[in-house]
Amino acid sequence: MPTPVELRDLVWIRGALQTAIALEHATMPLYCAAMYSLEVQNYPSYNTIRSVLMEEMVHMAIAANMVAALGGSPAIKGLRPAYAGRTGLPGGVAPDLRPRLAKLSGPALEAFMRLEAPDFLLNSRQRAAAYPTIGSFYAAIRAAIAHNARAVEAAVRRGGPSHQVGGNLGYRTFERDDPDPVGSFLAALDVITEQGEGGGRGTVETAAEVFQKEGSHYARFAELRYGRRYLPREGVPFARETEREFFTGEEIAWPVVVNTLAVPADGYEAVLALDPRGPDVRKELDAFDEAYTQMMTALDATWNGPVEIWWPTLGAAVTQMDQMRVRSCFTIMRNEIPRPVVGRLRELYPAEFRALERHTDLDAPVFYGPRFLNNSV
Repeated sequence: MPTPVELRDLVWIRGALQTAIALEHATMPLYCAAMYSLEVQNYPSYNTIRSVLMEEMVHMAIAANMVAALGGSPAIKGLRPAYAGRTGLPGGVAPDLRPRLAKLSGPALEAFMRLEAPDFLLNSRQRAAAYPTIGSFYAAIRAAIAHNARAVEAAVRRGGPSHQVGGNLGYRTFERDDPDPVGSFLAALDVITEQGEGGGRGTVETAAEVFQKEGSHYARFAELRYGRRYLPREGVPFARETEREFFTGEEIAWPVVVNTLAVPADGYEAVLALDPRGPDVRKELDAFDEAYTQMMTALDATWNGPVEIWWPTLGAAVTQMDQMRVRSCFTIMRNEIPRPVVGRLRELYPAEFRALERHTDLDAPVFYGPRFLNNSV
């Protein structure tokens, strides 16, 4: 159960912002898995997913900087999102969502749209949850910050052991001498929410001038789902009933997608045990996971290590991000799962088979995909 509103003090705010770090991070492997599955990495769809992914990285950095500004230490290296078999996202956000590491597909895009959806596009059952959307979770943090404004300002003035990262890259930072730290916190939360969901009820465009009316994450994923660019309609509010009418612009060709098997809860263990090339494939999966682990460790050190090395450690994290792309696209996804093993998936994963079938074309050749295991946990 969520903490009662009257008990959401500074300690709660720091904890909620740490959950926000986990929440933003949890979106990234999902989007990466879909992006990596594209055979050619210059499609409009690749660039769209990449643009959202880059903004999610910024959102995670903002949340980490807020935790650091309040005297906390952003915990990153221990994050290990587990998708298959669980519901919702960190913090109990979107509990009806069943996220799954999988290739780009219609079902994957529908999941991404649900993940980024504004409240006004949900049905009554979905809206009944404590935190039905990412935006509603941030709204709770926003309200708590406003209610505890004096304590928040005092905490920022005291500072803490962790660093503010990315000011020279355009990320929002929160310094001790900020004349209005509470206002800066609230503005940062608004950036995160608006980029994800849009400017408010009746639109999925961003309203702030700095965004130049770019589509929200929701709108960008909807463009890929409908195969058409977003076109605003004068005098017509964006709603569940009218949504399709807004995606009638230039056609977006569907890319060639590598048909990866959606990652089961065991990280392919049952499949690898039956695959004659299982030991070789496992080495490639492990190499990806090690790059992922090193990236998470480097990001943690960027905020929490010696201040003089935060820039090199951020660079090390970026290097591992590129390693992950290379190892996924050019090694892991070049390994086909033997047809006899694919034929036994229902037997191997009886509880997950329908989800695997929904995200994978089991009548076509099926390949492995990245599984994002953080070995530091």
